[in-house]
Amino acid sequence: MKNIRHITLPQGFQAAGVKCGIKASGKNDVALIVGDQAVSAAIATTTNQVIGAPVQWCRKILPDGFGAVRGVVINSGNSNVCTGQQGLRDAKEMAQRVAKGLSCRDSQVLVASTGIIGRHLPMEKVRKGIDLALAGLSRQNDQATLQAMMTTDLREKSAVTQFSVGGKTVTVAGVVKGSGMIAPSLATMISVVTTDAGICPEHLYSIFKPATQRTYNAVTVDNDTSTSDTAIVLASGQSGVAMDSAPAARKFAAALEEVCRELAMAIARDGEGATKLIAVEVTGAASDADAFIAAKSVANSPLFKCAVHGGDPNWGRILCALGKSAAKVVAEKTTVKIGGHTVFAKGAPKAIDLKPVEKHLKGASVLVQANLGLGKGKYTAYGCDLSREYVAINADYST
Repeated sequence: MKNIRHITLPQGFQAAGVKCGIKASGKNDVALIVGDQAVSAAIATTTNQVIGAPVQWCRKILPDGFGAVRGVVINSGNSNVCTGQQGLRDAKEMAQRVAKGLSCRDSQVLVASTGIIGRHLPMEKVRKGIDLALAGLSRQNDQATLQAMMTTDLREKSAVTQFSVGGKTVTVAGVVKGSGMIAPSLATMISVVTTDAGICPEHLYSIFKPATQRTYNAVTVDNDTSTSDTAIVLASGQSGVAMDSAPAARKFAAALEEVCRELAMAIARDGEGATKLIAVEVTGAASDADAFIAAKSVANSPLFKCAVHGGDPNWGRILCALGKSAAKVVAEKTTVKIGGHTVFAKGAPKAIDLKPVEKHLKGASVLVQANLGLGKGKYTAYGCDLSREYVAINADYST
C-alpha cells in the first residue's frame, strides 16, 4: 500500500513503525516519532486516578506539561498499566534505549503504551522493536508508524493542515489511535501532532491545553476514560517561521485546533462497533461549562445512542439526558432539533412529520442541536451510536 505522508510532513521529523511480536496478530506494534534535533513539546495526559507507567514517566520528565524533547516511543498491544515497579522500570528502559540510539538524554524521550491492562511488557521483544525502529527512521514510514499505534481501531486516523506567514508555509499534522475506552479528559487515547512552527514549549502548551478541551475532550465513545490517555504536540521550528507575533500565533492556534478536531471526530467515527458519528451541539446554556456538561450527557446516553443506531426518532431520550445532567436545564426554555428539524420547543413537542428525522438518523452522521435558552454558553460534543458489535468486541477483548 502506498505510504501516505502526514506525521513527517512538517519539516524536521522522522518516524518508524515496526513489528516485534507484542501483538498476537503479528501486526506493527512499536512506533517512533522523533525530531532531527530537540523540539518543543507539550503534553496532556489522563485524569484517571489509575495511570500507566508510561504516563508516570512522561509526567516525571515534563512535570509542567511542556519542555524540550527528541521524540516519543509508542507500543501497542500492552498498556503497561497496573504493573508495579517492574512496569516503571520497563517504561524507563524504553526511554533509555531510544535515547542511546538518538544520542540524547533519557529524559528527552516520551513514552506511550496502549493495549491490555495488567500484563508486563515482553521486554525482550520491545528491545528488538525499538532497535528496528531506530534503524528504520525516515520520512517515508508514516503509515507504518500509525499502524503500530493501533489496537482495536478499524481505520487509520490522521489530519494535516497548512498556513502561511510572510510567504512561508507552516505545516501541522497529527495521528491518533483510539476506538474504545474513550471519554478523554485532557487528552485522547494516544495522539501525536507535529509542526514545523517555531514556538517555545511554554507558549506551545498555552495554546495546546485549551485546544484539547474543545476537541479531544469533546469525544466520547463509551464514557470510560482510559488509564493511558496521552496527547503530545511537537514543534521543530524548521519552517523558519516564529509564532512570536499575535497574528502568527492566532493562525497557529486555529491550525492546531483544526487538526485536533479532525482527529477527535475520527475517533468518534471509528468507535468500537460504531456505524454513525453523532454531533451534539448545545447553545444557549448558562455558561460554556454547562454547555459542555449538557452536550456530553446526551453524547454519553446509552439509551440515546441505541436509538440513533436503530434510527428511532425518540427525542425524549435527548431531553432526559439533558435534564439528568448537572447543567441548568429548563424544559420550557429548551428547543431541540434533529438534523435541523425542530422536534421539541419550549416545553412541548412539535407536530411534525417525523419521516425526515428518521431519514436523517439513517445517515452516517447525525446532528442534534439543543438550545437551552438560558445564556450564551456553547459546546459541541462528538460521539457514536451503540451497537451489538460494541458488546461483542468488549466481551471478548482479553480472550
